[in-house]
Amino acid sequence: FRSEILPALPVESLRKYYHDKNGRPSKEMYSMLGLMILQQMHDLTDEKAVGDFMFDTRWRYALDVPGDSDREAYVSLKSLWSIRKHLTEDGLYVEMFEQVTKKLAEVFKVDFDKQRLDSVHIHSNMRHLGRIALFSRTVKKFLLNLKRQHRTHYDQLESARFKSYVNKNEEMLFSAVKPSETVKTLSLLAEDTHFLLRQFSSNEKVKSMSSFQLLSRLFKDQCTSVDDLENKGKKIVCAKPNHEVPSDSLQNPSDEDAGYSGHKGQGYQVQVMETYSGNSDKKQLSLITHIEVESADKHDANALLPALRNTDKRDMSPKELLADSLYGSDDNVTKAKQDYQTDVLAPLMGAKSKGFDLEQFTLDSNNKITLCPQGNKPGSVKKPKDRFIAKFSRSDCSSCPQLANCPVTKYKKAYTYYYDQKMISISKRRQNEDTASFRNVYRYRAGIEATMSQFDRLTGVKHLRVRGLKAVSCAATLKALGLNILRSARFIYDQKVAFAA
Repeated sequence: FRSEILPALPVESLRKYYHDKNGRPSKEMYSMLGLMILQQMHDLTDEKAVGDFMFDTRWRYALDVPGDSDREAYVSLKSLWSIRKHLTEDGLYVEMFEQVTKKLAEVFKVDFDKQRLDSVHIHSNMRHLGRIALFSRTVKKFLLNLKRQHRTHYDQLESARFKSYVNKNEEMLFSAVKPSETVKTLSLLAEDTHFLLRQFSSNEKVKSMSSFQLLSRLFKDQCTSVDDLENKGKKIVCAKPNHEVPSDSLQNPSDEDAGYSGHKGQGYQVQVMETYSGNSDKKQLSLITHIEVESADKHDANALLPALRNTDKRDMSPKELLADSLYGSDDNVTKAKQDYQTDVLAPLMGAKSKGFDLEQFTLDSNNKITLCPQGNKPGSVKKPKDRFIAKFSRSDCSSCPQLANCPVTKYKKAYTYYYDQKMISISKRRQNEDTASFRNVYRYRAGIEATMSQFDRLTGVKHLRVRGLKAVSCAATLKALGLNILRSARFIYDQKVAFAA
């Protein structure tokens, strides 16, 4: 850490925050950036991290803090917070991850040809709220801010109507709602939200408040208008049914960047790509080469190409990438090969159809059908534009016992089958998935599940102490860097043990 990692840290990127002559003396930046890595690597609170910096001789040796004077060995919480703010706001944590990972790859001569990709769900330091609690907390946040910043406007509101949101003695009313009264309570909350938005819709100062914008987002996500059954021609505001609420809706006013996954719940997800050695005789260090944090509502299919773009920019692009079926759309596989010369091995989504597909037909080198599954030759195969048209004689198809399972379409003169380049690509992929060579290579994809477990056990990445996309990204990225460092240390230890044996 001291000899290889500290010198690789991007200290020069922090220079713009400090002046050569003016201002108070700052802490030595190499040790401060190293402190940020060690804190996330060991999953420490701010107080514990500062304490270990000052009193743990192992930390002081690793961070190259030689003396015992306050100038060298003392660090305040304020200094820690300032450095973290710089890293988070400018995205310098990404530069730290990339530069240190590059250094580790050079030292250990890591091979990037084989890599694998997957995602893991993580939680920020926010409470998981139901819909009633979400409404009440968001309205309360707006009312409290309105009371502080625009007291005159707050006093004009009907106190009896909104005091239950603000008063501590009465806000518990929303947590005691019976299940049978949930719909009614949500409708009342939707009406109150709509009233507040309409009340201040023409007030630019109130509209510029972040809490008002959250209230507006909440209403857009959770509410709708329906016909009033009692008063024809009029509309009433009510809460949307659960299945109509979008996955990128507001989950908590304290963390507006969090999303919702129907499979894993509220929070964020981290895209992780790492190297692996497979069945190579020479054991190699496995490094995380790409890390990206996104809200939980994002689909994995959209993460593959950005990951390849990032690693290609840093000369860490893989020749072969293993991923699960969510990443393996035909467009992703095709673009990965065309743009980055990467073979993506990922099973196709969905079960095979019960009937015949293109893979049951025999194709020649020009992708023209030569035989159907029953051994009949087509009368003609043409490609007028962007698809192939294979025509089979009526006599062969009409008497075929498998006609009900065949994808051909009956016409007046012939039975016709239409297929295009995408269907050809999918057919070849399905055929390849049935081979022993594919299964022998793809079995190594499961190894990334062990990485996800190690990522959480060693660094605590699944339950973070921060909120917001920037802060969560900073913490998760530095934890991934910490995992790379821990793996490197273990790799050195294993080599020493093997040499001694």
